[in-house]
Amino acid sequence: MTVSIDNYDPLKGDMFQIVNEKGEVRTDLEPSLSEEDLREIFRFMVTTRVADTKALKLQRQGRMGTFAQSLGHEACQIGSAYALAKEDWVVPYFRDLGTYIVLEYPLRQWFLYWMGNEKGGNIPKELNLYTITVPVGSQLPQAVGLGMAINIKKGKAAVLSTFSDGATSEGDFHEAMNFAGVYRTPNVFLCYNNQYAISMPRAKQTASQTLAQKAIAYGFQGILVDGNDVLAVYAATKEALLKAKKGGGPTLIEAYTYRMSNHTTSDDALKYRTEEEVKEWAKRDPVDRFRIYLGKKGLWNDEIEAKIVKEAETFVDKEVQEAEKTPPLSAEELFIHVYADMPLKLKEQLEELKTEVQENGQ
Repeated sequence: MTVSIDNYDPLKGDMFQIVNEKGEVRTDLEPSLSEEDLREIFRFMVTTRVADTKALKLQRQGRMGTFAQSLGHEACQIGSAYALAKEDWVVPYFRDLGTYIVLEYPLRQWFLYWMGNEKGGNIPKELNLYTITVPVGSQLPQAVGLGMAINIKKGKAAVLSTFSDGATSEGDFHEAMNFAGVYRTPNVFLCYNNQYAISMPRAKQTASQTLAQKAIAYGFQGILVDGNDVLAVYAATKEALLKAKKGGGPTLIEAYTYRMSNHTTSDDALKYRTEEEVKEWAKRDPVDRFRIYLGKKGLWNDEIEAKIVKEAETFVDKEVQEAEKTPPLSAEELFIHVYADMPLKLKEQLEELKTEVQENGQ
């Protein structure tokens, strides 16, 4: 059924939820998904967690660089990505592993990127996907520019851009929201409110009761969603995307969730939050919640999960092996992906580097 996101008032703190921590479901809000869809969503969630765990091990072994874990964000990532149509665009940030997995971005390239090889950022032409964005919030004006271009060309696509609560304190966020509101762009802004901008708690970032209500000042709808409920994220994102493509303008979705891991692998979250707090949020684990929901529908058991985990581990291990076999970048590859047409200054620098490499026999 249709969520009717316009019925949820962020100023009142209304939170859209379909499945609670106990796996209990609001059947009147349950999206029309087949049993196969539900199994696929769970498979994506498990694969994301397996890949995330593998990446952490690689980083600790010195086989991969610093990266941001997705632990606890599976519902946000899988739910929103599963709602996309082929023509829609995605402008991600740096904590979006599950999104890439749903879009079938080669996982070996995701690993390659965090191993420090820029070949990992080479987006397949068939995917309407921007590269990973590390500077906080800088992708949002670009996402709105893409939305404006779609309007100018009278296209039928929408643009999903993701970011976390810390980005809402950046000027880029407010500039993007303002342009989106003024030009009624087909943008869906999905904020993973994971409670901390690195070590800064959400309460010290803004006095707003919700982050979703910030949309009101820019003239469009905001909705607060349970970010650990994959069906709620899916349903809200689906409706917002359809609304955008029908000319209804942008939507800001605040997915209320928690970052179960450190901010990145170079962070120590115990310096600014307690173990008790983490344990309380662990009770809301998005994978556990969806597992209970599927079990009540007869779509899950230990045997099914063991099979999914085994397949995920085999898949992830193979992708890691392929990433580690990839040759390092050549001197030219450090330059050719920066501009469509390389400017003279960069051409000169490239020639200088080639000469230096040749002379040193490297």
